[in-house]
Amino acid sequence: MMATLERLAAAGIDLAPVSDIARHFVFTRDGFVALVERTPAGGFGPIGSSGLMSERGFAVLVWRGEQPYFVAKGFEQAATTEQVELLRGFSRDLEKALSG
Repeated sequence: MMATLERLAAAGIDLAPVSDIARHFVFTRDGFVALVERTPAGGFGPIGSSGLMSERGFAVLVWRGEQPYFVAKGFEQAATTEQVELLRGFSRDLEKALSG
């Protein structure tokens, strides 16, 4: 577990201090967020989708034709190329850090 936390820190990924979500860990970087299931032993399980934390909550990346958007209930924002790359990098780095 300590090695995993060190890999996360090295990648600049933070474990958010969320106390009211008992079944998941919440990881963040650069305004993006991902939920990771807690295993029964308290370890890291499957990784959920990564998205943007917006004023309306978790916004997923969707594509409409060739244009990416972040979408949540009552929220829509065009995504820049830089945001798409940052989100992909966050997802990739989180997967790498958790898989060892």
